[in-house]
Amino acid sequence: MSADTVGLNMPPMRPARLDPLFAPMTTLKGVGGKLEGLFKRLLGTEGPPRVLDILFHAPSGLVDRRSRPTIADAVPGELVTLEVRIEKHRPTPRGSKAPYRVLVSDDTGDMTLGWFKAIDRRIQELCPVGETRVISGTVQLYDGMRQMMHPDRVLTLEQAANMPPMEAIYPLTEGLSAGVVRRAAQAALARLPRLAEWQDTHYLARAGSPSFGSALAALHDPKTPEDAAAAGLSWTRLAYDEMLANQLALLLVRTNLRRPRGRITQGDGALRAQIEAGLPFTLTGAQREAIAAIAADMGSETRMLRLLQGDVGSGKTVVALFAMALAAEAGRQSALMAPTELLARQHARTLTALVGSTGLQVAILTGREKGRERERILAGLASGEIAIVVGTHALFQDAVQFHDLGLAVIDEQHRFGVHQRLALAAKGEAVDLLVMTATPIPRTLVLTFFGDMDSSQLREKPAGRKPIDTRIVSADRLGEVVEGLCRAIDAGRQVYWVCPLVEESEDSDLAAAEARFADLSAHFGDRVALIHGKMKGADKDAAMLRFQRADAMILVATTVIEVGVDVPNASIMVIEQAENFGLAQLHQLCGRVGRGETQSTCLLLYRGALSANAATRLEVMRATEDGFVIAEEDLKLRGAGDVLGTRQSGLPGFRFVRFEHHAGLLESARKDAKLVIETDPKLVTPRGDALRDLLYLFGRDEAIRLVKAG
Repeated sequence: MSADTVGLNMPPMRPARLDPLFAPMTTLKGVGGKLEGLFKRLLGTEGPPRVLDILFHAPSGLVDRRSRPTIADAVPGELVTLEVRIEKHRPTPRGSKAPYRVLVSDDTGDMTLGWFKAIDRRIQELCPVGETRVISGTVQLYDGMRQMMHPDRVLTLEQAANMPPMEAIYPLTEGLSAGVVRRAAQAALARLPRLAEWQDTHYLARAGSPSFGSALAALHDPKTPEDAAAAGLSWTRLAYDEMLANQLALLLVRTNLRRPRGRITQGDGALRAQIEAGLPFTLTGAQREAIAAIAADMGSETRMLRLLQGDVGSGKTVVALFAMALAAEAGRQSALMAPTELLARQHARTLTALVGSTGLQVAILTGREKGRERERILAGLASGEIAIVVGTHALFQDAVQFHDLGLAVIDEQHRFGVHQRLALAAKGEAVDLLVMTATPIPRTLVLTFFGDMDSSQLREKPAGRKPIDTRIVSADRLGEVVEGLCRAIDAGRQVYWVCPLVEESEDSDLAAAEARFADLSAHFGDRVALIHGKMKGADKDAAMLRFQRADAMILVATTVIEVGVDVPNASIMVIEQAENFGLAQLHQLCGRVGRGETQSTCLLLYRGALSANAATRLEVMRATEDGFVIAEEDLKLRGAGDVLGTRQSGLPGFRFVRFEHHAGLLESARKDAKLVIETDPKLVTPRGDALRDLLYLFGRDEAIRLVKAG
């Protein structure tokens, strides 16, 4: 059994000192079983939320209640705290939608407090006439008079004495109030044990950083505006901790994967020559360079660990196929893992067409393959009869055994964790690893997410590809767009129409794919198909097949079509509410067209007045098709969250790192991690032991397993 197989099966031995942080959140006062599900949704945890999860739930802002003017001096639009007398109640008249109002005053003037849908008795208890109350909230002007609607606080003088002058504001979810989240964070702080310092003491002194515990306390219980600012010392300390954990884990993975002697994989070139001869296009120079680099990696005694970055339509799948053909020439098997079933099936179709008459068997294995079909595939993998298998997470289930897995290809790596990468590599002996991404990634993020890998880039598009004509169009001209589609469809052109959400919600006015499908079907009848993430796999396949065969001329879709879908005859992309998409997503979506001989068009529809940031994003899309340029702009505009896809898509992102503030810390973290690996690879020194705590805290358990596996 290989070292990394042992490492994967070894349970992590977390130090007992960390147990209070890994205890369920339900052990905190005020967080009962009824709230557990809400906190799970808020914090995005896979299992029950832990104390650590709420501690790492970074605030999104700050309430500063230090401004305590008189009523006359209160500036409309500002948050203030006022000491007032309760003068008079004006309950909501029966049947009226007007707010319940309370008149209050001080020595300088008067104003009203207001509540919509108020319970009269509750307001009367909160604001007894003739008594003094301290109120906190935002003052507004209404008909020339100051008012405060739904005050944040209405307190007695005794209660107000304990009101903190500053409070953290947290991202929330429906059903959880700010107070409940704030109290849970405070309760979690009380559980924080004193931990040994894992950072280099010289670095801390130079940076003026607080301790880990002090930094968390300042974030959740701020005393100054800087305490809760992303660029402040406390937040920066936590961001650097997170970067160091990330870099240390990546380097430990790389060291572990490369420590065992690799197997030299060399072939006679026959299969690759057959495949190239059958290609309906000529390989680009960038593809040839990448193929050569991969062949050199596979032919060396060190395991391959390579990232293949390719812009939309640059031909990554073909490069991967040449690597898989090389493995097959050497009598070894290959597995390609994709994040979605839709993308896996697209890859399987593409590879099957490209291998042609070479005799290479390509199989697909997802959760949908059942019964005899699944048994046949598993038997073919175990016997070696199947040379290439494409699939989803199903590939690293225990039942999947290979005769001799030599190459693992992982597509859209940012949607998989390091542990999943290792799990697939553990299916064979000294497995070479090729990771592909269709998302061009700035160098900063390459180091951050793929720092353990060598890198190849495909920046050329295949010959004959025409530039895409991208236009920014107001949604007010929707009627003109639909008329234009009538003419385009009559000319035989096919259309993608992308909407952000599956169905309307009360909290959002984003266009719904189902509503747009109904609207377009009224115009175009059964020539419209619909596909979204909530559909069953078979229904998705049927809709895609109709579109690929041109039985349907318009495909209304959510971002499920963002990657991997290839219909060369589709030459028009309409993206509704484009201002709500990140640049990386817009680039991926626009890349679904421009794959055939027809001049392609991308229409970016927007609603209402654009913010400066949104206008800049759309203008970048209009001005360039270079995904690497777009990715750099996206990092500047939005930070890392959307450069690798939206956070909702499963990005194993950061809790504290904000690249617009912390990108400069990456090189220091990387150098420090390298020094640790060189001087204390087993993490056995006092600092190494503290660094194990760091890895556990930031969820890099895989690295601990590898250290233990030796």
